[in-house]
Parts: sequence; C-alpha cells; structure tokens
Amino acid sequence: MRVLITGSSGQIGTNLALRLLEQGHEVFGVDKRLNTWTDRFRYLLQDLSSHYPSHPTGIGGVDYPPCDVVVHLAAHAKVHQLVLQPHRALENMVMVYNVLEYCRQTTTPILFSSSREVYGDIRRFSTDETSADFAFTESTYSASKIAGEALVYSYARCYGLPYIVFRFSNVYGRFDNDLERMVRVIPLFVHRIANDEPITIFGKDKVLDFTYVDDCVEGVMRGIHALAERRVMNQTINLACGEGNTLVAMAEYIAEALGKEPNVTLKPPLLGEVTHYVANISKASQLLGYEPQVSLRDGIHRAVAWSQEWAATHGSTAGLREATPEEGGVSDDMGIGYKEEMDLVGSA
Repeated sequence: MRVLITGSSGQIGTNLALRLLEQGHEVFGVDKRLNTWTDRFRYLLQDLSSHYPSHPTGIGGVDYPPCDVVVHLAAHAKVHQLVLQPHRALENMVMVYNVLEYCRQTTTPILFSSSREVYGDIRRFSTDETSADFAFTESTYSASKIAGEALVYSYARCYGLPYIVFRFSNVYGRFDNDLERMVRVIPLFVHRIANDEPITIFGKDKVLDFTYVDDCVEGVMRGIHALAERRVMNQTINLACGEGNTLVAMAEYIAEALGKEPNVTLKPPLLGEVTHYVANISKASQLLGYEPQVSLRDGIHRAVAWSQEWAATHGSTAGLREATPEEGGVSDDMGIGYKEEMDLVGSA
C-alpha cells in the first residue's frame, strides 16, 4: 500500500511512517521542516498553509507520487499559541482545504487527525463521538479542528470522498523531545526533572487522557487498512488510552522513572485549555478492534528510557528553557512544526 503523510516530521508522522515501512508499505511525506529523527523515507518540504490553486497530481503545482490513502496530520498544535496568534488557526483550516482538494481530484480517501479539544470542557457532557459541539469551543485551536472536521464531512457528502476522522488525545513517547521546536509537557518535564529544575503545572486538578505513541500508531494503522479496503469509512472515532490522569500524577511518574524528587509549582490552567477529558474508546474497539496496551505509568517509564538513550547517543537537550505563556506555553496536544522551505529529501 502507498500512504502519503502530511506532518511527516512530527512525532506521530515519524512513528507512523516507520511502522508502515516495517510492514512493507510505501511512504511519502510532506512537511514544512526537516525530519531530524530519520532519513528512511522520502518527504517533500512544503508549506501546506499557502493558498494554492487546485492541482490533480499534487498541491501547489508539485507532483506527489500516487497513493492509496492520505493521512493528514499537519497542523499548528500549540493550543495557547493559537489563542495568542489566531491566524495560525486559519492556516490549519487552509491546510485541510488544500489536502481535501488533492484527495477530491485524485479520489483518494483521507484519514484526518482531529483532537479531543473539539469536545470543549468534557465536564459538561459525555465523551462519545456525538458530543462535540461548536457552541462549547474553548480555543481558536479547537475551532480550527472543528472546522477541519466540517470540511471533511462536507467533502464526503458533496463529492463522495471516503474518510476516517480520528480524535487524538495527548500523544507522547518516542520522537517528541525536540524542545527547541515544540515545548511539549511530558518531554519538558522529563528534561527539567532530570536536571533538578522546577516544573510548573497549569491546573492541579486537570485530568487528561494520555496516549502512548505506539497505541496511537496501532490505531491509525488499523484505520488506514480499514479505510483503504472500505471496511470502515465515513466515521469519527476517539483514539486515546481511555484512562484519565492528572498532570500531577504524570509528573510523579516521570520523577519515579528518573529516581528524582520533583519541585512542582501549581498555577491555574492557561486560557483556552481543556481541564478534563477521558475518552470513550468503545467505537474504536468495535470498528477497528483497537485496544490500548500501555498505561500512563508504563508509558512514562518507556518515554524516559527512550529520552535517556537518545540523549546518550545523540546529545543532551540541556540548557533549554520553559516557554512562557506569551510564547505559547506548553503544548498538551500533538505537535507538528514547520520551516520555510520546499525540496525533496530523504532516502528513496
């Protein structure tokens, strides 16, 4: 099978591409930044947020290799940053439009990465896939994801384009400790606790559903196969662990894995952040046979072990500082970053 991945240099994109390669599939990526983790697959450096004319073989006049499924992961994903810079939310919507136009003209099914942010503060209602409501939008980031979903649904109805929408929740693990690009809460805490530095938790009682990256990728792989074979299509599915944990508990697991005592400061949640979410994953189980295998405690221990191994073989991330709220704070959703280039890189 041939799979095109946008946001292929991010954490989920990199892990997914490598899993696909291991299973003998062809992978082609599109991203705005270099992949610093691997050179095992080809990808194009391209900014998908520009306004491009429609093109039947690619986006922006650039030819893509033929593919059987498009996995659209690319997005600006720092929630509070999009509150401060709302134009990035619009860019997220433009990316979805560009990718959908490519899929429409090539009749290629799309797997779209949405977010648990579309539910707003889940204390107000249940956690099944029918509960998302634009009236409860918490941030410009969640608005961009709701708008992206709406575009996907409209293309299915207007043009018969098959889709699966996955709503991810706090994916963490391998290939996420590049803090100079994206300050994400778990790798940030690993770095700071390992170096006996204080950490700040925005929301003492905040409960989130953390998903280990291998579980996430396993669910996406099942979705790719099901969509390509038309066994499952035109479905919106929560893809998470299905367990809630506080940020305080998460920090304690990190300290435990490092053999350290954390120095924690508690502050109120940042503007636009969801404070409570535990996914109902029964639909993923029923449609895809998805059953997450990794608890937060086990996943944190694996993430810390990977981070230490990476630092030992590739250099430490020492000296990095915590981003301020004005710079976007920490990201508690998946993160995909960009740089301004266009070129084809990677191995054949």
